[in-house]
Amino acid sequence: MLLAVSGGPDSLAMLLLAHAAIPGQVEAATVNHRLRAAAAKEAAYVAGICERLGVRHKVLEVDVAEGNIQAEARSARYDALAGWMEEREISTMATGHQLDDQAETFLMRLNRGSGLGGLAGIRKLTGVPGHEYLRLIRPVLGWRRSELQAVVEAAGIEAVTDPSNEDDQFDRVRMRKALASADWLDIPAIARSAELLAHADASLDWVVSREWMECVSQGDGSITYRALKTGLGGDRVIRPALLVRIFRVLGATLDLSAAGALVGNLESGKAGNVAGIHAEAIDVAGERLWQFRPENPRRTG
Repeated sequence: MLLAVSGGPDSLAMLLLAHAAIPGQVEAATVNHRLRAAAAKEAAYVAGICERLGVRHKVLEVDVAEGNIQAEARSARYDALAGWMEEREISTMATGHQLDDQAETFLMRLNRGSGLGGLAGIRKLTGVPGHEYLRLIRPVLGWRRSELQAVVEAAGIEAVTDPSNEDDQFDRVRMRKALASADWLDIPAIARSAELLAHADASLDWVVSREWMECVSQGDGSITYRALKTGLGGDRVIRPALLVRIFRVLGATLDLSAAGALVGNLESGKAGNVAGIHAEAIDVAGERLWQFRPENPRRTG
């Protein structure tokens, strides 16, 4: 198993706990995003800790594309870690996300009006982003930040301090500070809500899969949905999720908000083009069908 260790208290505690629980069965890697002058020194510091523990360690250097720094750094980080996993023939990666991260993620997404999938927050088990054939686990997701800090301090190790964790330009930093000043909030209870919603999201995925098997057919480059077969009139959960899946199969991307709007249009008999897909409601042998196909290329000149 590969441990993604940045040098912060969460990932260092994960390293110490994993080494104690399954000695000789883990490796570690640190990604140097080269965004700060101290990054190389911090990566070397983690390498030194791993050397003392007898844990194999690799520093991975990446270039971060311009744009949303946090998002681009995350993408580059997972790409580098996935590449190293493939080279080392490792199938599972572990990250140090913990309970406070879960609560912060839940509240941030709630504030953005996220749907069920988003409110489910950080999953205990998923695929590596962009490389879903590789497994990603979060073994310390049930631990509080303070508990992990205590593990590191008990080992006599000083964790790396990332100044971006105090930068108010980032939503997570502002949320973290807001939570710190609201001691009446029950962080474990918030995290439990996210976990329950993850179970609900899994159940929804099962229902959508059942709807697909019973009501969806493919042929001639199109997908047909017998939308009225199971009597989901007025539904704004299952049908939108199914349309997201249909668009994905057709090679397009559709978010749930746009999918909900498209469901409303199709229920009203309105046709339209969304994300390069033509969607229309048609009547065949007395049955109302929703049909989806890539829209015809537009003529130019």
